[in-house]
Amino acid sequence: MDKISPYITFEEATHTRAGIENKPNLEQIRAMKLVARQCFDPVRDYYGKPIRVNSFFRSDEVNKKIGGSTTSQHCKGEAIDMDALGGLRNSTIFNYIRDYLTFDQLIWEFGDDKNPDWVHVSYSAKFNRNEVLKSVKENGKTLYKKML
Repeated sequence: MDKISPYITFEEATHTRAGIENKPNLEQIRAMKLVARQCFDPVRDYYGKPIRVNSFFRSDEVNKKIGGSTTSQHCKGEAIDMDALGGLRNSTIFNYIRDYLTFDQLIWEFGDDKNPDWVHVSYSAKFNRNEVLKSVKENGKTLYKKML
C-alpha cells in the first residue's frame, strides 16, 4: 500500500521512532483512510500548504513505549496529530477543523493561548462527539480541559 490519502503515504502514517514494528490491520487502515479523508485532506485542500503528520497509527506496543493513553484513538487508526508548515499556523488548522468539519475529538495540544504546539484530531465511523479540548500540564500530569 502506497497511500492512506492523496497527501499521506503509508510510511508517514506508520512511522515511529520507537524502533518497534508499527503495522496496522485492515480495520485500522480503513479507520486511517477515513480520518484522513474527513479531517486531514479537507484542511490540506483548503489551504494548499503542506502539513506534517507527527503521529498517526500507533500499535499498542508503540503507544505503550511512548507513554500514550491506554484508550488512545491512535491505536485504532482513528486519530492524527498534525503540525503546520509553510507559513500556516497550528491555530489556523485547529480553527478550521473546529468551525467546518465533523470530528470526534479536536485537541489544542499544549503551546500557548495563541498557537498550539500541534493539533490532534480524531474521527470515528460510529459516533463523533465534536469534543473540543485543550491539553495542559499540571503537577507533571497531562490534563484535557474542555474548550468552548
